[in-house]
Amino acid sequence: MRSFEKLTSLKDYIPLKRKGSEGKNIGLLVDGPNMLRKEFSLNLDLVRKIMAEYGDMRVGKVLLNQYASDKLIEAIVNQGFTPIVVAGDTDVYMAVEAMELIYNPNIDVIALMTRDADFLPIINKAKENGKDTIVIGAEPGFSAALQNSADDAIILKPENNKTESSLEGED
Repeated sequence: MRSFEKLTSLKDYIPLKRKGSEGKNIGLLVDGPNMLRKEFSLNLDLVRKIMAEYGDMRVGKVLLNQYASDKLIEAIVNQGFTPIVVAGDTDVYMAVEAMELIYNPNIDVIALMTRDADFLPIINKAKENGKDTIVIGAEPGFSAALQNSADDAIILKPENNKTESSLEGED
């Protein structure tokens, strides 16, 4: 486990390059209703900076339900992400978007920002197709199965401004 201190102010933070991260293209999908909640106080710009350690984020989409406020949608756009507003449950649409990324030859890393174990088959399918996988979540409720299946798991802990990253093969 590694901790990143002072994640709200990255002025003094020097990102470490991961082995083999150079030139990797990342597709990030954010489960908006699950992750963009007041109790988590998550900052998408911070997530973008964390993803920069893994490669270049080429796709950044935030899935939202029809109840998303105009203010939230505007904030997502201002942070450089593409908001996708769907009627009903966002999980099915997120799975479709993830499958498109899995079969996109220009994407090397599939990153899912969710706590939901329903996306476990997506992680497994991505790995079957030679993609690196990252899950980003927050406690409480971050699926242990999801964390253990992905190549990397990042746990956002906004209550104390820390992030833990568990990396396979790192002591």
